Amino acid sequence: MFVIVGWLLAIGCIFGVYIAHGGNIGVILHALPFEMLTIFGGAIGAMVANNQPKVLKATMKGLGACFKGSKYSKARAMELLALLFEILQKARKEGLMSIEKDVEDPHNSPLFQKFPVVGHDHHVTEFITDYLRMMVSGNLNAHEIESLMDTELETHHHEAHGASAAIARLAGALPAFGIVAAVLGVVNTMGSVGQPPAVLGGMIGSALVGTFLGILLAYGFAEPLAGLLEQKIDEDGKELQCIKTTLLASMQGYAPQVAIEFGRKVLYSTERPTFGELESHVKKK
Repeated sequence: MFVIVGWLLAIGCIFGVYIAHGGNIGVILHALPFEMLTIFGGAIGAMVANNQPKVLKATMKGLGACFKGSKYSKARAMELLALLFEILQKARKEGLMSIEKDVEDPHNSPLFQKFPVVGHDHHVTEFITDYLRMMVSGNLNAHEIESLMDTELETHHHEAHGASAAIARLAGALPAFGIVAAVLGVVNTMGSVGQPPAVLGGMIGSALVGTFLGILLAYGFAEPLAGLLEQKIDEDGKELQCIKTTLLASMQGYAPQVAIEFGRKVLYSTERPTFGELESHVKKK
């Protein structure tokens, strides 16, 4: 929603001031279809050539996510921390082997079903169960698991940022393709030097629209999408860091209520519940 509002605000201000200053919007509208096809078509073609299919697929998925609200909230954070508390509390009271069934089949686990918001999230469930499985096996110490978690999070970071990097490169290419469209327009104009000045002026104006559109598409549309997608990717990583910190604190001997406090401190301030809110939510659950 905010993306569309931002675009409408940018377009309204740019073209509104142009018209208010007596600009002829007809020149831009006449050249728009041809210039857009040249600029956007060329840039998309270069983007396809520059990225692997998996990156293109992730980019399309990421663009869709840009037009949706964030799924991360204080309520979701409390659900996640409450889930971790329940798991760690059960393991502390009944032993690590008591959570083996929950780890092997989280979709049918009463623990995970109790917290459907995060329990039905494939990525969160997989991350939690993978490392709980290692904790149950008892073959790795806290430092080894932390190193493995860091490696996985780094891989996730680089893989997820491939989509935002692709859009950022597209934004960098759009002004150049705008210049290409403008040069082609000038070449076309030079082939019509015998025309009256009014006609030549219109042709030159249409050619310059290419440069204008290239810059507008880059910094008004593509670059903001790349930045927004990068912020959403960072949100995904922050939730996994919260899980990592909580599990490691538990492995180092801290009680479940203290371990989730470690995890709470990792969250962004906008999603982080207060100590009282989290304690109340855990007791309620």
